[in-house]
Amino acid sequence: MVVVQCDLRLRFGPARNQRGRPTCLAFAASDCHGALRPVWTDLSCEYAFFHAQKLAGRPGTVGSVLPAMLETLRLKGQPTEAEWPYLESLPTDVATWSPPKVTQLFHRNCDTGQRSVDEVIDILNGGNCPLVLLMISDAFYSPDDEGIVRLPLGEAPDPNRRHAVIAVGHGQIGGERAVLVRNSWGEEWGLRGYAWLPDRFLLPAITRVAKLLEDLSVYPTN
Repeated sequence: MVVVQCDLRLRFGPARNQRGRPTCLAFAASDCHGALRPVWTDLSCEYAFFHAQKLAGRPGTVGSVLPAMLETLRLKGQPTEAEWPYLESLPTDVATWSPPKVTQLFHRNCDTGQRSVDEVIDILNGGNCPLVLLMISDAFYSPDDEGIVRLPLGEAPDPNRRHAVIAVGHGQIGGERAVLVRNSWGEEWGLRGYAWLPDRFLLPAITRVAKLLEDLSVYPTN
């Protein structure tokens, strides 16, 4: 049984689905951003991913890197999802992959931390939901009926499987700390898109933590 000590899920809309694209960090950053706004609105993952890849000099077929994504939120901002909806796949002609003209952009300052569960819990207790970058393993794909990712004996994080989620709560499972995360694999994963990661899974898996800070205002584009 999970003893819940903090749960910020109500700040978010329904869990979204990145499909088969390497856009987990764009979804995590976008939804962290959306959760800090006065009223929840889906923000454009496509816009954030496009500009982060351009900034880092990376193609749209590979994942984003954290510094470029955070700089994108600060410098480029994001429109709403309605202004550039998420594409289930890149265009066949990648040269046509380009943002449309948008009417407004929301900017957000950001900060990076280390790789500590203590830090994640401190940020949550302060009322914010941090980005958490992880190495995952097979157990992550199949939370149990209680929404708990239970790590089998001998299973370790895979450095070749990197993923980004949002920490939205924390509690205890049988006396062990656990962090509740929001994923970007749709509502079929875990508890409608959320799951609990106990210490034994999370401690060796975390690679980076970041949090979004103050709103840098809304920039009209015309």
